[in-house]
Amino acid sequence: MFIDAVQIFLIIATIVLAILTIEIRDLLHSVIGLCGMCITIGILFGTLNAPYAMVFQLLIYAGASIVLFISVIMLTTREAKE
Repeated sequence: MFIDAVQIFLIIATIVLAILTIEIRDLLHSVIGLCGMCITIGILFGTLNAPYAMVFQLLIYAGASIVLFISVIMLTTREAKE
């Protein structure tokens, strides 16, 4: 019963973070939302007793690709807001 409530909460949090990732105008905040979404999906895999999928989700997607996205955003020149 408790696990079902946790899974429903994680699914709702994943959907909300996915929508925020698309709708936020600032790229850095959008990548942070994407990272949060990847973390919630990894935790959801953990509640479903899929440890390998959880580890890969957290290490590869939430770790490596988010670091790549953030480094690309920080290295590109952005126009100053007026």
